[in-house]
Amino acid sequence: MTTKSTEVTIDGAKFQINGAPTYRGRSWKGHPVEGLLLNTRMVQGIFDDLNPETRDDWAYADTGSWDADRNTEEFIAAMPSWKAHGVLAFTINLQGGSPYGYSKQQPWINSAFTPEGALRDEYLDRLSRILRAADELGMVVIVGLFYFGQEKIFASEDAVRTAVHNAVTWLLETGHSNILLEINNECDILYQLPVLMPDGVHELIDIAKSVEKDGRRLLTGTSYGGGFNPKTNVVERSDFILIHGNGQDDPDLIRDMVRKTREVPGYRPMPILFNEDDHFDFDKDDNNFVAAVESYASWGFFDYRMDGDGPDDGYQSVPVNWGISSPRKRGFFEKAKEIAGT
Repeated sequence: MTTKSTEVTIDGAKFQINGAPTYRGRSWKGHPVEGLLLNTRMVQGIFDDLNPETRDDWAYADTGSWDADRNTEEFIAAMPSWKAHGVLAFTINLQGGSPYGYSKQQPWINSAFTPEGALRDEYLDRLSRILRAADELGMVVIVGLFYFGQEKIFASEDAVRTAVHNAVTWLLETGHSNILLEINNECDILYQLPVLMPDGVHELIDIAKSVEKDGRRLLTGTSYGGGFNPKTNVVERSDFILIHGNGQDDPDLIRDMVRKTREVPGYRPMPILFNEDDHFDFDKDDNNFVAAVESYASWGFFDYRMDGDGPDDGYQSVPVNWGISSPRKRGFFEKAKEIAGT
């Protein structure tokens, strides 16, 4: 149990921190920013690899070995710089993300869950340190539970249900109130278990919302792949809507996604949040970030190490330089700072 200092809530379509809308009173180029949640995808903050055959793939250049605790320590050390640029939230995932950005095969094993859905203490220790640091900074943590390709860890669908219950219980018992819950990353992409797919994932949202402690529960949603709009079964049950901008090469496609999301049956005033988009062009007058903000949707930066990039590029490629250490990173954070008016 901890003493909370940061509480995230929702009032209609606006996010609030400690009872006040985010970016209170702020507008940018005539567009309201108040109530948005500028964010960045930092899903590898508690990364580890339990497969001895692939663990050495993530070795630090200066030591020749991988160190999960070092990764978390460097993550925490970088967080104040993100906040200073007006970024109020980041996504972290209990099964991480692909260190290559995109990959169909995932031989590594990065999971805070056992095959039966129990929680691994070493992952929880690293996550607890991040939650505490974010709480002290006034930042929101979007905690994702599952990642496609890593669902292979589970023995059954019932183990997934157990995992949701266990994870939500643990998150509530930390006492932190700065948490938003993402059931799984891109429920419509490559999952094998029906309960993690679009027609079944609402069951996991219901399970998560049913877990309470001292009358409090977690605000919950789940995300879809780039260009996909949520289905009614998820919209009706979610507290906020998570969508992705991957593959949307024209900013007008982002505007269209937001418009169509608001037209899904069951939608009512609630926040729409992109927490993954690998499009940049931050120096241009129009880009996906700008399009989201103009549509009154929160936007999140997804960056990985691409062909020709070096070790300072990318936030999803392990080992990660968690600093604002590359032109793409600087482009995002400077644009965020401009929009937030930090």
